[in-house]
Parts: sequence; structure tokens; C-alpha cells
Amino acid sequence: MDNEHKYRVVAWWTSGQTGIAKSDSAPNAIHFTAPPQFGGLEGRWTPEDLLMTALASCFTTTFHAIAGRSRFEYTDLAVEAEGTVRKTDTGYGFSEIVIRPSLTIPNEEQRERAISLLHKAKALCLVSRSLGTTQKFEARVEISKPSHQSDDRVLHVH
Repeated sequence: MDNEHKYRVVAWWTSGQTGIAKSDSAPNAIHFTAPPQFGGLEGRWTPEDLLMTALASCFTTTFHAIAGRSRFEYTDLAVEAEGTVRKTDTGYGFSEIVIRPSLTIPNEEQRERAISLLHKAKALCLVSRSLGTTQKFEARVEISKPSHQSDDRVLHVH
């Protein structure tokens, strides 16, 4: 495998309050706008949404790769990324980002290994490591159960 990879996206303003971004690696363009709080349109992706998408999807793909190499089976993984934007003396910026992976595993015996692999994915996620904003990590591991009972202990790591 090569030691260097390039990713290219081109974005341009189309008209009014919207723009389009196109990637060399995807056939469909993304229509974007500024957040509605800054005069953008409702119902379109914003740069802030796309950054959170990059973070959540990077964590998801990183965990999937680690789990595959480790022969770790899981039932489901959903990753929420939430960013808080605040005004500062130098302008608006992300003041905090919270990553909330919610992993479902088939049995309790795998819980410690699941937590360990979640932390490994956090440490190896390229997008997460590239951001200068403080990030909180709130992992949740649940056990698949056929009944209506839920075992969902939350692990908070700051």
C-alpha cells in the first residue's frame, strides 16, 4: 500500500444561497449552504454538517476495519458526532465536539474487548486526529437481547 494518498474536492457557489461540492471519488455532487443562522437555506448540508459527517464516518470505517482485522463480531454500530459552535474574539469556531459511538454486541463476554476496540478506533481515526478542537468520547456498548430489556451502560472518557 502506498504511504501517501490524495483526496480532492472542488466546491463552487452556484447561485443565491447555495453551492455544490464534487469529489473525484464520488459520482454525486453535494448541494450545500451556510447554516440558516448565518443566512443559509433550510434543508441543505452545511460545512459544519459535513465536518461532523467526516468525523462520524471516519470513526465508523476505522472501527469496521479494526473489528475485521481483530475478528470481532458486532451486531450494530451507530456513531453520533455533535459539534458546538461558539462566537469568540476571533470569530465563530467549534468549541467542543462529542463523539458518541453506540455499539451493539452479541454477548456480555465481549464487552471489555468492545470498549478496547472503540478506544483504538478513536485513537486511529484520521479525521479525529486531524482536528484541533477538544473532543469528548462517550462510548456506549449494548448487548443484543431478544427480550425488551436493555443493558446500556455509558462510558464517559474526556
